[in-house]
Amino acid sequence: MDYSVGQVAGFAGVTVRTLHHYDGIGLLSPGGRSHAGHRRYDDGDLDRLQQILFYRELGFPLDEIAVLLDDPDADPQEHLRRQHRLLSGRIAELRKMAAAVETAMEARKMGINLTPEEKFEVFGGKDPEEHAQEAERRWGGTATYAESQRRVARYTKDDWKRMQAEVADWGAAYNALMAAGEPATGERAMDLAEAHRLHITKWFYECTPEIHRGLGEMYVSDPQFRAYYESMRPGLAEHLRDAIDANAERRA
Repeated sequence: MDYSVGQVAGFAGVTVRTLHHYDGIGLLSPGGRSHAGHRRYDDGDLDRLQQILFYRELGFPLDEIAVLLDDPDADPQEHLRRQHRLLSGRIAELRKMAAAVETAMEARKMGINLTPEEKFEVFGGKDPEEHAQEAERRWGGTATYAESQRRVARYTKDDWKRMQAEVADWGAAYNALMAAGEPATGERAMDLAEAHRLHITKWFYECTPEIHRGLGEMYVSDPQFRAYYESMRPGLAEHLRDAIDANAERRA
C-alpha cells in the first residue's frame, strides 16, 4: 500500500514542504511515483520518516541523521536500542526540568510558597512572613541573607514541617532545662545553645559562634524575636543569650 505526500504529511504532522525538502536532499526519497509523477510513499518510507523525526526531536542535524540511517552495517534493532537509550536520557532530563519547575513554584518570597491552610498546618498561629520581613530589613543584601534565600527557595512543605518539629523538640528540651533550674553557663544549656547554632547552619546559613552571639543579643533586644522566645517560656530569651555566650567562650 502506498500513500500520497499529503497523506504522509497528515500522518506525521509535518508539512508537504518538509517532505519535499527531505526528498531533495536525499534523506527520504519516496519509493514510488504515480503515473502523473507524484510522490508515493510505502510502509518502508514511513518507517524511515519515523526515525528521521525521532532524531530531529532529539536535536540531531539532518546530515548526521542521514549518516545514521544509511550506515550499511547498521542493524535495525540497534537503531531501536539507540533510540531507546536516547529517549531514556531525554526522559531523565525532562524529569529534572520538571523537578526544577516544581521547586520554582515552591520558591516565593522567603521560599515559603504555602497555601494559607498549609501555613497554619506548618507554623500554627505564627506568621513566618513577619520574621522574613524583619530578616530582610536587617540583613537584606548580605551574603548570609543571600545564602539563606537560596536554601529556603528549595524547601517544600514537608521540609518546613521537619524544621518546625526540630524547633519544637529543642524548645521542649530548653523548657525542661530551665524548669530544672539549670544555669545558662551549665553544660546542658551550652549543649542546647550549640544545637541551636547547628540548626541555623543546617537550614539557613553558616552560623559561626560570633554570628550566633549577635543573634543572642538580638533575641533579647528586638521585641519581635524576644516575644517569640518568651512564648516558649518566660525568661528564655535572656537565658538563651547567656547560654550562647557561654558556648561561644567554650568553643573559643
